[in-house]
Amino acid sequence: MGHKGAKGATNAMTQMVRLGDVAHINPRFDKSSLADDVPVSFVQMASVGAADGKINVSIVRPFSEVKKGSYTPFKDGDVLFAKVTPCMENGKMAVARGLKNGVGFGSSEFHVLRPSDQVDAKYLYYFVSSQAFRKEAAGHMTGAVGLRRVPAAFLADAELPLVPLDEQRRIVAEIEKQFSRLDEAVANLRRVKANLKRYKASVLKAAVEGRLVETESSIAQREGRSFETGEQLLQRILDERRAKGVGIGKYKEPAPLDTQNLKNLPDGWTWATVEMVCDAIVDCPHSTAKFQTHGYPCVDTTWMTTEGLAQERARFVDEATYNDRISRLAPKTGDIVFAREGTIGTAVLIPDRMAPCLGQRVMLLRTSSDYLNGLLVHVLHSEIVKVQYRSQALGSTVAHINVGDVKRFAVPVPPASEQARIVAEVDRHLSIIREVEAEVDINLKRALALRQAILSKQFSV
Repeated sequence: MGHKGAKGATNAMTQMVRLGDVAHINPRFDKSSLADDVPVSFVQMASVGAADGKINVSIVRPFSEVKKGSYTPFKDGDVLFAKVTPCMENGKMAVARGLKNGVGFGSSEFHVLRPSDQVDAKYLYYFVSSQAFRKEAAGHMTGAVGLRRVPAAFLADAELPLVPLDEQRRIVAEIEKQFSRLDEAVANLRRVKANLKRYKASVLKAAVEGRLVETESSIAQREGRSFETGEQLLQRILDERRAKGVGIGKYKEPAPLDTQNLKNLPDGWTWATVEMVCDAIVDCPHSTAKFQTHGYPCVDTTWMTTEGLAQERARFVDEATYNDRISRLAPKTGDIVFAREGTIGTAVLIPDRMAPCLGQRVMLLRTSSDYLNGLLVHVLHSEIVKVQYRSQALGSTVAHINVGDVKRFAVPVPPASEQARIVAEVDRHLSIIREVEAEVDINLKRALALRQAILSKQFSV
């Protein structure tokens, strides 16, 4: 069969050969050739990039530390091929270059392909790292689900379109020229994403500092009228709650606000704690729910994002579990679910027509009707709150915040009418950001597809 390479490689130039006939698969390594104190490169699976050919060879160990283990030996110029799922499917392959003393040892989950003098290492790498080859390799995996591997025999028997060395190098040069242009475009897209993230943070910062919209104080002064300040609003919230005894269980006065280290706020604003602006704060049940494919929604960190609940990751429980988990307070539309473990700091509003229970690692906040729930979500996502819990997050394995710490978070209280303007303006900015991010993500996917199309064109038969 023929292979049409870049820029007019002819079918007559191509031979289909067994990969094992032009490359040694997992060649033997003579351990007696190295002294124990010779430093060698150590390459873990994490040291090899996914579908980008990058390899980190900076970790060095003495030969004595690696020779007795089950590590895979290789040399400069060898092609590393991840054989285990999902690393293989993700494209963890690379040409080993710059190894200490020309030798490396790495994960036992690598196959090693050592090119003969008939095949260029990069040509071989681009062929085996192509999505088409990886797809075929995945179909030949063996072993248990979750720990399947590509057998060495598959690599040895795989067909490689072989062209003369000078043509191989020309094809590699053409691939890398096109990849270079593509990488530059991808880098620009990623810079846009990073800038959008910074822009979002700056919008939230301006919002919670009273710089995003004109303040109620400024408007009232211009119009020559009075207005209810944030301080007066907060006092009214507390007075009404005290009079009604609003809260879960016996009414308890919120803890006083610690005003140390708090910044000055705009005229007409004041500081409060989360506990002061919420009518109810309830922690999740301290038990693991048994999930099922349908039933009653159970909100946990699995489907919480800063954009809201990811419905495609929804989790469900049966009726008995649901009733048990809402026994203290049944969440309702407009309540805030806050992640205090795991994806710490994420806050989402419960959407319309949803009555979930709480999973693990979260707590529920129900704001006063005079403090907009949307505003509190934006405040919780802003740096003004993040700086408060970064130093309070506990736990060496999974960082978490105590419920009492969340209650004491200091949050700004703008006048009521100003709250609505702030939320509307933040939402407008975030909507624009989401639209641009979606377009960037589409173009990043296109770039990935184009990368594979370039390889497919060069190795088409």
